[in-house]
Amino acid sequence: MEQYNTIQWEIVEKGLGVLTLNRPKAYNSVNGEMLDELDAFWHTRLYDLETLVIILKGAGEKGFCAGLDMKYTVEHADQFGKPNELYKFQARLGRLNLGMRRAPQPIIGLIHGAAAGVGFSFALASDIRIISPDARFCAAYINIGLGGADMCCSYLLPRIIGAGRAYEIMYLGEYISADEAMNLGMISRIVPRDDLYSTGLQIARTMLTKNHFALRLTKEAINMNLDAGGMEQALNIEDRNQALITLASGIR
Repeated sequence: MEQYNTIQWEIVEKGLGVLTLNRPKAYNSVNGEMLDELDAFWHTRLYDLETLVIILKGAGEKGFCAGLDMKYTVEHADQFGKPNELYKFQARLGRLNLGMRRAPQPIIGLIHGAAAGVGFSFALASDIRIISPDARFCAAYINIGLGGADMCCSYLLPRIIGAGRAYEIMYLGEYISADEAMNLGMISRIVPRDDLYSTGLQIARTMLTKNHFALRLTKEAINMNLDAGGMEQALNIEDRNQALITLASGIR
């Protein structure tokens, strides 16, 4: 059984796990311990053949994830004043989102309240985003004196909503409402706050009725084809996957 302090991992049904960002008093912000635990968690999922779908949510009523824990960064200012240490921390933090995309399991993000900074990127790195009407999104990096392109935001956001509006979101660092996120095509559904989990559960259960190997290869194909050089390259990946699934499933 995996044991964590800042995150909670629970297998709620066969093949379905729920990952909860579990620092509600700190708005589920990411400190050093959560960074270590999420890093280990996503690495473990790479080789986890039992978990087929993951639901990601934030604990408490305050919000999904407020981003980086600024109290933690202030307390470790001396450490981050060293270029090598700062770069290592920055690289590890950003690669949590890469870990989410590399994980073979589809990820259903349930977002309520604020998803800011790295919390915004966690939402973007999910495969499906279901939100409540109080959800708000912010690429907050530019608001604290950093570049607006951070934590995979400059990669994921333009691919989800298009480059035009993504520029403004990253330059201005303003909050996006739930309705605007829906209009931009950034999220899948808006549901009442009390229905977030049940909706995510319903979608996950539908996924679990599908060919399990096919679920993994579908996520792989989508990831690869976001950067495919053209239609032929995309078709080659799809053709390979369909042949593998057919052989693995014994379909004739």
